[in-house]
Amino acid sequence: MMAVCRFMPKILRLGSLHRISLVPRQCLHRGAVMGVSDADFTSAKDRVGTLSEDPGNEVKLKMYALFKQSTVGKCNAPKPGAFDFVGKAKWSAWNELGNITQDDAKQKYVDMVNDLVAKDSKASAAAAAEQSNATPSGYENLVVTVEKGVCKIMMNRPKKKNAINRETYEEIIKALESAGADANVVLAVLTGAGDFYSAGNDLNNFMTVTPETKVQAAKEGAVLLERFVAAFIDFPKPLLAAVNGPAVGIPVTTLGLCDIVFASDRATFHTPFASLGQSPEGCSSYIFPKIMGQAKANEVLLFGRKLTAQEAFDRGLVTEIFPDASFQEDLQKKLDQYAQLPRQSLRISKTLVRSIEREKLHQVNKEECEVLTERWTSDECLEAILNYFSSKSKL
Repeated sequence: MMAVCRFMPKILRLGSLHRISLVPRQCLHRGAVMGVSDADFTSAKDRVGTLSEDPGNEVKLKMYALFKQSTVGKCNAPKPGAFDFVGKAKWSAWNELGNITQDDAKQKYVDMVNDLVAKDSKASAAAAAEQSNATPSGYENLVVTVEKGVCKIMMNRPKKKNAINRETYEEIIKALESAGADANVVLAVLTGAGDFYSAGNDLNNFMTVTPETKVQAAKEGAVLLERFVAAFIDFPKPLLAAVNGPAVGIPVTTLGLCDIVFASDRATFHTPFASLGQSPEGCSSYIFPKIMGQAKANEVLLFGRKLTAQEAFDRGLVTEIFPDASFQEDLQKKLDQYAQLPRQSLRISKTLVRSIEREKLHQVNKEECEVLTERWTSDECLEAILNYFSSKSKL
């Protein structure tokens, strides 16, 4: 859950960026500048409202900045105060545009909206196709199916690169507990819909913060994180991961708690803890050095090196790599093969393998969460997150 202060749903709630109007009210009366007609600009502004999902805070910051630049010009507003995270993010995005002309900003705004609408239509069609192949399961952010002994838990937010919000964390816990108790399930596999395995924590969790609530919110986030990781530690049957694309944060660290990890050759693995003022989670501080060696693990956990699928395989994090073009077919062959094995034997063997270190893993999980509680309330972490948003909003 990392990708950005992963479990701080109430500390930094980027949902507040809904306050970032993509069309600042004070700018609506202005006419078009040269290069893009009034009709084109107005059409682009109106088409934002046709998107089926919020485009995300990074995109919204860029659009806000472009609109301000195209209608007002270069940023000349004073920088907001320290705890005005929304205001500072907006100001930074606009200020980063520097001396871009109003003509250029307006053209970029129109081009960006056109691209968003096109991608939104494509993603909607893909999501509909994937959803039509699954039976309703009572999950909003997952597609969970059980077929021939295999429980497939698919993160199903492709438009958000399968970023994980608080509800998704709760649903994954629920899905793992259900699969563990289901007598028809031989094994479970976790994967993602679309092109991403998971981009980590949903940035909509991150942009409101007050001095009064941040300590309590950090504690609540740590409790959720500990429960989430414990669901992986305690899963009683073989647990596989099918990493179909890039993975960031806790979707990477929890791979060390899976029994087998298959990866597409286009998958990447990234844990940018230090750059976000945070520390490792998912028992990675213990497991990664064991499977990679101390030096290689430090490169990943301390310095945020992004691994390719081949590098992850060489370091022992990935079991087998499949070509992206045949990933689903190759994966299905493996799942069918494993599901035919005697289920009680698999369960007993998993219990033996995990029982050796179960207590140790829970201890590590608890300690990691305690450290993160402190990290999430630190000025360093909050400043790192703000810098992250500022850099992501650059064009």
